[in-house]
Amino acid sequence: MEDAARRPARVRRRRRFEAVHKWSATAAAVVALAFSVYNFAELQRKPNVELTLPHVLRLENAGTAAQFYVQPTVSTRFKSENVEVIRDAHLKLSPAGSTSSSKRPVFYWRETVTWQYDPATDTVNNHWSSDPAPFTVSQDKPQQPAFKFRADNWTYQAGRYEGSLELLRSADHTPLTKKFCLIISEAAAKELRDAEKTNLTIKWFLNNQPKFTSSGNFPECYRRDID
Repeated sequence: MEDAARRPARVRRRRRFEAVHKWSATAAAVVALAFSVYNFAELQRKPNVELTLPHVLRLENAGTAAQFYVQPTVSTRFKSENVEVIRDAHLKLSPAGSTSSSKRPVFYWRETVTWQYDPATDTVNNHWSSDPAPFTVSQDKPQQPAFKFRADNWTYQAGRYEGSLELLRSADHTPLTKKFCLIISEAAAKELRDAEKTNLTIKWFLNNQPKFTSSGNFPECYRRDID
């Protein structure tokens, strides 16, 4: 009699357990599906590509032309099965301040180079690497192309310049753009002009020199270390 009295209670507990178990299994399946959909969307979405400028720019007067070297980092922090295609690079450099009325150079991407250190002369020299061409960027394949830009019928003069590096992406994606400023002192301008008489024609300009970054006079600008 006692077992018969307890049987309905056991049945009710079993049914409640089975109901809870079914709901738990359903919830777990929904969560798993949500994670699968999220991971699939993450893998399929276009990578968020970032453009970072280096701490050094290299400038050169070459006869009646100016040459500009910059090696940025192009990368993405997100995992994706897709890759981003960088199809072109543009450099703009505009005289500012007291030199704003000066002629504005028209730079074009001439080639990509590699930099090699020569211990015999204690110099870093550039060598041709490739013609201007599209390149791909993915999470496991960041890029550091060393761009060589050239502006004909123009040479560097003393003054402050506002510049930007623009990378054009595939399809209708917004270009990647980084702005910068450059200050060429009278001494640096003379050094660039006189460099053509030597084999050391390329001069580098930095934006992380403590003597400039701690000052209030355009501390973010690239400058020659002799200033």
